[in-house]
Amino acid sequence: MATAHGAYRSHRVGRARANLRLPLVVSLALALLAVGYVAFVLWPRWPGADGLNAAALPITVAGELFNVPPAAIRLPTQRHAGPQERLDLAFLWPSLSPPDPTAKPSLSDEPNALDRLFVTIAAADGTLPPVERINAIFRRYLADERFESPDGLTIISFRDGTPYQGEDLYLDSAAPEKFLTRCTRPGAGGTPGMCLYEQRIGAASLTVRFPREWLADWRGLARAIDRLIAGLRPPAG
Repeated sequence: MATAHGAYRSHRVGRARANLRLPLVVSLALALLAVGYVAFVLWPRWPGADGLNAAALPITVAGELFNVPPAAIRLPTQRHAGPQERLDLAFLWPSLSPPDPTAKPSLSDEPNALDRLFVTIAAADGTLPPVERINAIFRRYLADERFESPDGLTIISFRDGTPYQGEDLYLDSAAPEKFLTRCTRPGAGGTPGMCLYEQRIGAASLTVRFPREWLADWRGLARAIDRLIAGLRPPAG
């Protein structure tokens, strides 16, 4: 009789524990589902080909607003709206359109030929504007000789043994503040020289990188860069 009573008590205790565990299991399952849903919603997802062709993203860098085509953004982690520390962009030349995300690279007889213009947007961080650097920094490293091209471009080389050895400074003879770029010289093996052109937009510094050979039509290049920058900015309200 005692054995039967003990078995009955054990059965009741087991059922009670099972009844207590059931709500706990259900609550845990619901919590896991909730966490999974939140993770799914908040987890960053990089846009596919359709997303890259979507409308421009509103992105702020150093407090300045830019409307950026997703396909022009080179790094997937930067393809989202909102504030960012830096943007790395690429545009086809001379159309200035974003690269086709579905296009595959093709073989070329000129492997060093470049057809893209690269743009970096970051905070200026208190650095001097390009024109002010001529007197404050560059002048001590520039050679005394300068060349005035027939199309109104002044070219000054940096001296050997300086931090800018192997580079040249190109500027608009009439208005250096309108066009000023620093370029490396072509290297061995057909490596093209590259130029850096910088423009300030508020607290943001916008740096454009392009092949030195494009300076053959530097006025057209300057106009194209101005159009590109204007296209990245929101309409004046």
